[in-house]
Amino acid sequence: MLTVSRSIRSTLAGLLLACSPLALAPALAKDLLVVDLVNEPSSLDPHKQWNPDSYYVYRNIFDNLVTRDDAGAIAPQIATEWKYNSDSEVVFTIRSDVKFHDGTPLTAKDVAFSVNRIIDKTFASPQLGQFNKILSATATGEHEVTLKTDGAYPVLLAQLVKLSIVPQHAVEAKGNDGFNAAPVGSGPYKFTEWQRGVSVKLARNDDYWGEKGVFPTAEFRAVPDAATRIANLQAGASDLVVGLDADLAAQLKSSAAAKPLSVLTERIGYVKLNPNLPPFNDKRVREAVARSIDKDAIVNGLLGGVDKPVDQMATSAHFGYVDGLKGYPYDPAEAKRLVKAAGADGKPIVFATAPTFDQRIVQAVAQMISDTGLAVNIEMTDMATYLKKAQSAPASQPLISFGRWSCACQDVDGVLFSLLHSSSSWASVSDHKIDQLLENARNTLDEKVRLADYKTVSTYVAEEVPLVPIYQAAIIYGAAKNLEWQPTANESLFLNRIKWAD
Repeated sequence: MLTVSRSIRSTLAGLLLACSPLALAPALAKDLLVVDLVNEPSSLDPHKQWNPDSYYVYRNIFDNLVTRDDAGAIAPQIATEWKYNSDSEVVFTIRSDVKFHDGTPLTAKDVAFSVNRIIDKTFASPQLGQFNKILSATATGEHEVTLKTDGAYPVLLAQLVKLSIVPQHAVEAKGNDGFNAAPVGSGPYKFTEWQRGVSVKLARNDDYWGEKGVFPTAEFRAVPDAATRIANLQAGASDLVVGLDADLAAQLKSSAAAKPLSVLTERIGYVKLNPNLPPFNDKRVREAVARSIDKDAIVNGLLGGVDKPVDQMATSAHFGYVDGLKGYPYDPAEAKRLVKAAGADGKPIVFATAPTFDQRIVQAVAQMISDTGLAVNIEMTDMATYLKKAQSAPASQPLISFGRWSCACQDVDGVLFSLLHSSSSWASVSDHKIDQLLENARNTLDEKVRLADYKTVSTYVAEEVPLVPIYQAAIIYGAAKNLEWQPTANESLFLNRIKWAD
């Protein structure tokens, strides 16, 4: 029945989509899994980029030292186990039964090469900041690699989840550009073709050491228009699509051919206030902003109820999340009183944003803040300009801005240190006590100490309001009705964890 169904829907897809300039050829058989991305990958070299459209594809070509299971726990992958010789030295035992797609064995030397490649400043990986506490990686045995870090590094394993293992011989033979054009990994799927601007094709690695994929082939297609992605899915031309919003997902709820799938991620939508500049140098005005934002209205009215209101810059998926911590409650009357008491009524406020962000949310937040008596004006700039100003000297940073933050590591060190430590280009706060707590928390392996320090820092954020967390962002996919897959908080798309329903 399944074979007939996909044959029929494939024919229908060709008829329905032939007139669309963005539509692509339909899937022809059930052994081909077709995934519609928003854009094509910018890189298939896993050390060169980690934007979602690249990560969705190359994560299936390569294995990592460690991974996360579907419950979010760190689990072995190329490393079967690890032990700490000291706070700054970790020894990993490497699998002995792994081969790259060209048939050569994966060795401890390849693991060491991969780590040293990404921490090499001259290589200029955009991921360098995630790994710059690693000092070196050395193959210290046939199946052993030792990593040395700059002091204790409690987030090491969480970051290594994102570090893919590449074959030293292939990188050196092809060069960086050649390797990106024809990557060789050890993962469950092999690279076969990259038609620039259109699609990337993969084939199942039938010699894979781990759980093999169900689909013999997979194709990742670039389909920038969201309506076309929905049409492809409903017509049967694709099996899985990414990047949907709640309105688009609602179209799938009554579909006989497709269904929406969503999961809460570790991304936080928030407002950042600059306490160096008036009127936000007055804590009463910062508190007024926090009390003016109706988080429930934003989540349920604008985001379709799939996201979740939050009171801290962390989610339950993060290490360092503080259970039960509450910020200032929504209280527009008290917000107005505070603004008036601070003498800020009518004060002009420039609210920085960029096209990347959901402007419905920005406009709603701006209106809520305006209702306190502050005169808010939205300033839209391109993303490059926005980022340049957001990472400037504290007094030059925006007075108020909207942002979405994810460290992709599920540890609040990747959030709070970047946004609050005075050494960070993102921080507009300079508080010695907070700096010390953040430094202590990232330089000890004692989880109780870390949790206590992060609780103090998150309480500070809730009370002093340099940041106003608003919502935990969900990511929404569309899937064929008979596709079985559970999205995860870390936004990974593992082909060998997807299958057809029986």
